Amino acid sequence: MKLRRASAGFTLIELLVSVVIVGLLASVAVPMGELVLQRNQERDLRDALREIRGAIDAYKQAVDEGRIASDKLASGYPPSLQILVDGSTDVRSATKDSKIYFLRRVPRDPFADPGLDPVSSWGKRAYSSPPDAPQEGSDVFDIYSQSPQTGLNGVPYLQW
Repeated sequence: MKLRRASAGFTLIELLVSVVIVGLLASVAVPMGELVLQRNQERDLRDALREIRGAIDAYKQAVDEGRIASDKLASGYPPSLQILVDGSTDVRSATKDSKIYFLRRVPRDPFADPGLDPVSSWGKRAYSSPPDAPQEGSDVFDIYSQSPQTGLNGVPYLQW
C-alpha cells in the first residue's frame, strides 16, 4: 500500500498564475485610481471657480448698490482677490468700522503648483481684457486655471 505525502507548498505554475492574476487586477486598478483622482480635482476646480466668481459678482453688486466706495471711472470689480477676504468698508453702515466680507479664504487651484499661494495659483482677467487673450490689470473681472491640461470633457481647464 502506497502512502501519499502531503505537498508542502505551491508549484511554480500556481505561483505564476497568481502573479499574472494580481498583475491584471493592478493594471485595471491603477488607471481607475488616476481617473478618480482627476474627477475629484475637477470637482474641486469647479467648486472653487463657482465660489470665487460668486464673490467677484457680489463685490460688483455691492459697488453698484453704493455699499462700497469706488472711483466713478473704475469698473467696480475688486482690485485683487485678497480684498474679497480682507473685506471692504461698508459706507452705508452706521458704524464706521463695519466691513463686508465676500470670502473666508481664497481657494487654491487644484491643478496649480502646490508651492504657490492660493491667490497666485489663479490666472486673473481684468475687465478691459479680451476673453480670448486674458490679461491682468487694475481689477479682477474673472479668474481661470493656468493648467495646460485638458479635462475629462475634452475642454482645456483654462477655458472652464
